[in-house]
Amino acid sequence: MSHLSIILPAKNEAAALVQLLPRLRQAHPEAEIIVVNDGSTDDTRACCAAAGVVCLSSPYSMGNGAAIKRGARAAHGDILVFMDADGQHDPADIARLMGKLDEGYDMVVGARDWESQADVGRGLANTLYNWLASRITGHMIQDLTSGYRAVRADKFREFLHLLPNGFSYPTTSTMAFFRSAYAVAYVPIRAHKRVGKSHIKPIRDGLRFLLIIFKIATLYSPLKLFVPMSVIFFGLGLLNYAWTFLHDGRLTNMSTLMWSAAVIVFLIGLVSEQITSLTYRRND
Repeated sequence: MSHLSIILPAKNEAAALVQLLPRLRQAHPEAEIIVVNDGSTDDTRACCAAAGVVCLSSPYSMGNGAAIKRGARAAHGDILVFMDADGQHDPADIARLMGKLDEGYDMVVGARDWESQADVGRGLANTLYNWLASRITGHMIQDLTSGYRAVRADKFREFLHLLPNGFSYPTTSTMAFFRSAYAVAYVPIRAHKRVGKSHIKPIRDGLRFLLIIFKIATLYSPLKLFVPMSVIFFGLGLLNYAWTFLHDGRLTNMSTLMWSAAVIVFLIGLVSEQITSLTYRRND
């Protein structure tokens, strides 16, 4: 049986860890449990010591993704399970994720249902991300941003250099696995209401999550983003030319600008595609 490491990034989640860590230890006594303390100012260290689990502490907050990377580097298990430390994820679901992994998959993600979304806005945003990522990859992606997942350690570590230090590590790792032809599966889960206050700020993080949409495309196949944009610019140039020709009988600078933009965007897409290929080449 493969050795299991359970990694929990935590920032001021002591209130949830007091209840969660004993449940994890009881459910998986043989597992290595690592709490990555991301600059917490509460009793996270004391909670870990009381539960007898490993606590990797940072002197300051580096971000959720940074905590995931630190935990993955320190873990000794062949299988890594990542889960939130805020009480949303049920330890009982680990067995279900592991069971699916044993069927030959390289990553198994816990897919939340609509009732598990924090609010309507987050639910709609996640639905949009799932739809867009599914269209780009050609695979049904049920939950792009879920942080509850089981992965094969050797394959996950191939992409540590791609993972951001912020909150979008689930998106990056999922797209990287699909891009490298590693098998990904989803298991339905029910996420509970978190203990304490969320670290996500709607206004500040709204733009950050919007950037995820562009990152989805650029991580997998940049041309699928840049070619449609190039076609749009070219089409706008044609429409403007048709309008000005019918009314003034001439070609305007705006049409030329649109056509130039179409060419530039297309060339940027080609360069981005080559960069993406080089990024994944050592893993293909």
